[in-house]
Amino acid sequence: MQVTETLSQGLKREFRVVLPAGDLAARLEKELADLKDKVRINGFRPGKVPVAHLRRVYGRSIMGDVVQNAVTEANRKIVEDLGVRLALEPRIEFPKDQAEVEKALEAKGDLAFQVAVEVLPKFDVGTFEGLQLERLVAEVGDGEVDKALNRMADQNRPFSAKESGAETGDKVTIDFVGTLDGEPFEGGSGTDIDVVIGSDSFIPGFENQLAGITVGEERKVVARFPDAYLASHLAGKEAHFQVTAKAIAAPGEVAIDDAFAKTFGFEDLGKLKEAIATNLAGELRKASRDRLKRRLLDALDKRYDFDLPEGLVEQEFAAIWQQVVGEQQSSGKSFADEGSSEEEARAEYRRIAERRVRLGLVLAEVGEKAAVKVADDEVTQALIARARQYPGQEQQVWEFYKKNPERLGEIRAPLFEDKVVDHIIAQATVKERTVDKEELFRAEEDEAETGQPGAAG
Repeated sequence: MQVTETLSQGLKREFRVVLPAGDLAARLEKELADLKDKVRINGFRPGKVPVAHLRRVYGRSIMGDVVQNAVTEANRKIVEDLGVRLALEPRIEFPKDQAEVEKALEAKGDLAFQVAVEVLPKFDVGTFEGLQLERLVAEVGDGEVDKALNRMADQNRPFSAKESGAETGDKVTIDFVGTLDGEPFEGGSGTDIDVVIGSDSFIPGFENQLAGITVGEERKVVARFPDAYLASHLAGKEAHFQVTAKAIAAPGEVAIDDAFAKTFGFEDLGKLKEAIATNLAGELRKASRDRLKRRLLDALDKRYDFDLPEGLVEQEFAAIWQQVVGEQQSSGKSFADEGSSEEEARAEYRRIAERRVRLGLVLAEVGEKAAVKVADDEVTQALIARARQYPGQEQQVWEFYKKNPERLGEIRAPLFEDKVVDHIIAQATVKERTVDKEELFRAEEDEAETGQPGAAG
């Protein structure tokens, strides 16, 4: 086998591989000889099948295996000789002349093919002792536990039917049909929907217009969806709703005491308060950790500058762009509606793709040098947590990942990333700054609005 480099440009390499006809014939003969002692053909005793007969029956398929093995061998030789790691699988190009290919498959001519690869860049990750980071921390404030208890009480408050008009705090059971510009819209209708007036669970202005409504009454409600509404095709639009009140119920009193705590499985109110405080503290720690991680990723993105494999960037960009296009198709909005253009959007999302690829390569390199490992039991625990996100379908989710081991990478990758992040943070200088809960979560929202990627890729 002859391997000749024909291109070396940046991270791209191309090679011409030639397997002489004599080598093809020798490999074929070896495979046929091995097959002779294994195959069973009617009319021949075991081990006595003529090689010529085997060649006529199996030669074509065996030569296909010979060619595949040659490609694998060439790829391995290229990687070993270069002393590099590949960014993606090699791209193989066989001759376009079919006659040339046929001669090679019959071992009557040389097999020549092209191998194009893109290698991972080499760079020095250095150390992180001089890295300066800020960790925002917040404590569970006075009254936060009581607020949470009151919300739980409101959500579990008993209601009793009433005949008079609905007031703030009352629960109104309604049917409604919504229209935009006179046309019904998806998700704009509902039947037997409970609305608590003053709970702000519906779009602004909707609940207030139900004040005074009585059972059986029909009423027209006009309300505008917020500009930042999750369903972008409804954001900022005014909708008209034809509402019919089917039942009205007044709220009862809820005593926040030991009996109330027991309805949630706690032995007394003190234990319930402890659990709430623990959960609130956990939410604050997670928000603090997420912000610190984003700041670290921003710092790493600025710190490293090296050539990126175009194939990886294209792959990442394609995944992002597919999601963007899908969201536009479902929302009916265009780039112009968002004050942008497709060209500007492509440029922005390509920068995001480049960032993700760069950070992914950096974290992978740091993790390899630090011998960061993710144990199988850690993956199992994460898989259990993933399955629990789908109540009633836990077994199907579990079996899906067990039957598709390659998809376990989706579970393992974030675990590896978090371990590498912890490794870097442990070396950096981290200063803590105490803030209130509102500032901590406001920082989270601000970063989300600016489109800062929260993960390496």
